[in-house]
Amino acid sequence: MRSSRAPLPFPPPGSCDCQVHAFAADLADYPPRPDRKYDPPAATLEDLRCMHAALGIERCVIVQPTVYATDHRLLLDTLARHDNCRGVAIVDDTVPDAQLAVLHEAGVRGARFNLGGPLHSVKGRDEFDRTIERIRRLGWHAKVSASGESLCEYEPWLSDLTIPAVLDHFAGCNPAAGPGNAGHQLALALLRKPNWWLMLSNGDRRSAAGAPWGDLIPYARAFIDAAPSRVIWGTDWPHLLYHSDTLPDDADLLEFLYRCAGEEMAIRQILVDNPAQLYGFADVTEETP
Repeated sequence: MRSSRAPLPFPPPGSCDCQVHAFAADLADYPPRPDRKYDPPAATLEDLRCMHAALGIERCVIVQPTVYATDHRLLLDTLARHDNCRGVAIVDDTVPDAQLAVLHEAGVRGARFNLGGPLHSVKGRDEFDRTIERIRRLGWHAKVSASGESLCEYEPWLSDLTIPAVLDHFAGCNPAAGPGNAGHQLALALLRKPNWWLMLSNGDRRSAAGAPWGDLIPYARAFIDAAPSRVIWGTDWPHLLYHSDTLPDDADLLEFLYRCAGEEMAIRQILVDNPAQLYGFADVTEETP
């Protein structure tokens, strides 16, 4: 995977990319599940480090890919090799408590739930509730991915959550449907609750207008206004199941965040302060003038 160009300007020290995936150089070392929806790309931890070095990103969150399901061996090995990293796992009834303890010790701080779409992974409300209760005891958050339509379908599940929870990828919003659409309004309603967060990512996929994705900026600003201390950002590198043969440049995605956030203080909050709080990164020491 190629590294990105340098963004203008570089992000502040301690900036965090809150959603990336990493895969093995040799698939035989970590075999993917037979019923996977895609084949793992050539996107290793070394490639990830190269991309982040170009962007000026110092921290990241490795999200367990669905191709490995609950086999977390590669995630654990990746976390062990990255000093400024946290993880998000896939958890269901087959994952024993002892494994959760190992994951927590390694730096995992959340569990992902795909509601609807091609990567749908939640078997039912009972297992969802059991998993939420198990990760509650660890202090983890729930990471929820859904389209706007699926978000509304699962509203009873989501409204009952009291643990920290992150709406992935612009909450699946569809700008072509207009800002009054039900999915967007539900996302804003959830963000008004103190436990809900939102990740500004995949705007390049969600945009109806295409690059430079300006039709998503009003949505982003509405989310930031609703919860300025609970908005985070991610590249979603290496851009799996992308709808075009041309992948976005990750520097363009970072500069898109700059346009969404507007002010330098908001950029720092989204890239540094908010992820530090959610994922338990150490505070960044201000440089002495």
